[in-house]
Amino acid sequence: MTEKKSVTFQSLMEILMVSTRLGLTSFGGPVAHLGYFHEEYVRRRKWMDEKSYADLVALCQFLPGPASSQVGIGVGLMRGGLLGGLFAFLGFTIPSVLALIIFALILQGFDVGDAGWIHGLKIVAVAVVAHAVLGMAQKLTPDLPRKSIALFALAATLLWQTAFTQVGVIIVAAIMGYILFKSHNAEDDSRMHFPISKGVGYVSLGLFFGLLILLPILREATALNWIAMFDSFYRSGSLVFGGGHVVLPLLEREFVPTGWLSEEAFLAGYGAAQAVPGPLFTFAAYIGAIINGWQGGLLATVAIFLPAFLLILGTLPFWDALRRNSNISRALMGVNAAVVGILIAAFYHPIWTSSILAPIDFVFAAVLFSMLVYWKLSPWIVVVTGAVGGLLLSVVF
Repeated sequence: MTEKKSVTFQSLMEILMVSTRLGLTSFGGPVAHLGYFHEEYVRRRKWMDEKSYADLVALCQFLPGPASSQVGIGVGLMRGGLLGGLFAFLGFTIPSVLALIIFALILQGFDVGDAGWIHGLKIVAVAVVAHAVLGMAQKLTPDLPRKSIALFALAATLLWQTAFTQVGVIIVAAIMGYILFKSHNAEDDSRMHFPISKGVGYVSLGLFFGLLILLPILREATALNWIAMFDSFYRSGSLVFGGGHVVLPLLEREFVPTGWLSEEAFLAGYGAAQAVPGPLFTFAAYIGAIINGWQGGLLATVAIFLPAFLLILGTLPFWDALRRNSNISRALMGVNAAVVGILIAAFYHPIWTSSILAPIDFVFAAVLFSMLVYWKLSPWIVVVTGAVGGLLLSVVF
């Protein structure tokens, strides 16, 4: 009995340490985060097989909220239950939350957008995402039909950039997969181990929808600022499709016109959010800290991430059974191919277009890619090299 507890504790500490390291080094936005997760959880630690990871990414791309954070929570949940999911979330999120609260309280208005080391970290994201895309494409688009679905997803995502394009692409890809792969009856022996009952799933989904309905009512019925804040952040986290970049204009509409936050303070925080690792949703911590100090920052963080936690906790208990259903499995073949296309689209814009601005940037990206793929160096070494190299390039060129 004691040995079992010790192993469980060690497992939870491992989840916390690995996710914290990712939270300290994962620059580049949601798609880059998925690349870092793929490298750490699938390639290096083999906590999940390739298909289970792809299925988890597909589910989180479909759910509203921060997809990369939900993938991280999902990995933690499957590795260590509810506490594992919580530790994975805390490790990945707390570093950027603390950094942005400090930005709000001390470094407000400090211009970091043009810093050389920031540009170097953007180039790191190019190398990481390229590696992830190549690995996933080999596994998930092995034949012409799935390559074609990926091409459709790439084109649609780039040419029609709306908040709901991604969800529409995934739905169409699922229909295409269901139709095109009717003769495909391959056995799927991979299992997603999820030590949470379906009852917990039902409760989580009930809480998600209950809070979405109840919080606006409480806001109108009371004059408490913290309830109004919680409602605004919770709604923002619940209704956003497309990842962290989409939530930024939504938060601007929630807080700037209402007088909670000035336009100048919002833009200063936007620059800070781009400069720190981890999920872009932690921008909420900056806004909360501007409004009501560090307590407001923590309240905002809980409110904006709570929907993501409830949704992934509510859907994962049913996900393994659904994905092993032959009809769902065929649809998922199309969805996984579409995810590859969506990742390639995001690799081009915003990652490539905001990072590779000159030939020297491309050369540096090639060096970082080689360090990661061919020399098999740890991602954190590549991140540090990117930051230092970006600083040097800004001085020399």
